[in-house]
Amino acid sequence: MQFAFDGIHFLFWGQQFTIYYYGIILMTGAVAGAWLANQEAVRRGHDGEIIWDMLIWLIVGGIIGARLWHVFTPSPSLIAQGIDTHYYLTHPLDMINLRRGGLGIPGAVIGGLITMYFFCKKRKLNLMEWIDISVPGLALGQAIGRWGNYFNQELYGGPTNLPWKIYIDPQHRLAGFTDKEYYHPLFLYESIWNLANMALLIWLTRRFPNKLKTGDLLLVYLVVYPTGRFLLEFLRLDASQLGGINANQTLMAIVAVCAIAALLWRHRPLKQSTQS
Repeated sequence: MQFAFDGIHFLFWGQQFTIYYYGIILMTGAVAGAWLANQEAVRRGHDGEIIWDMLIWLIVGGIIGARLWHVFTPSPSLIAQGIDTHYYLTHPLDMINLRRGGLGIPGAVIGGLITMYFFCKKRKLNLMEWIDISVPGLALGQAIGRWGNYFNQELYGGPTNLPWKIYIDPQHRLAGFTDKEYYHPLFLYESIWNLANMALLIWLTRRFPNKLKTGDLLLVYLVVYPTGRFLLEFLRLDASQLGGINANQTLMAIVAVCAIAALLWRHRPLKQSTQS
């Protein structure tokens, strides 16, 4: 058994296997998020075991969504290597080969929400209430999961000399930056942002239990996370493009604006009817 920077390498029956830290961290984030959602479900008087029953389905749905997002929004560096959407569609085995990396958070969230819809429909649960129960855990899971990018030496920003800069090995540097050693740790910035989002969501649900409507926590999440992601995309060197437009940043802007509009509409002051 050998411990390397990217994972644990070992021989089994003469075959070389690797357990990647990326996968370990993603699963840790999923379990931590489920634990927090379980706590919130119990606090609201529900059966917390529902969260654990839901978890495996959310993981499967999230991975499928994340992979599809990657397939249809490949990064410029992958396209330069000839790995674009057409390549994936004509090489289906590579499309499902998660060991080659490539998971998009927007797709993971969409896939998870779709999965939760069908799970709640089958169990006859209030979908929006269980989404509200789960979103603080989702933010926590994202905060932890982003550290997988550290071990893969990906999701970094432009070159910098700030005290918290990170070193990127030459083989992981993008074309045009091979002479630069230190970069912005975007994964760290997003991890901190997600932790702040989690804390805000937990505070809101305890501070304003009588003012929040079912579904409000989801909308708050859809304001805070996309806003942070939108801003961080300005630092990203290898942002996915669709028609020359940053795909993730554009989607985040649209989602945040729509979520703000929905919150304002739901909490608009209602005119009191008067009797003559």
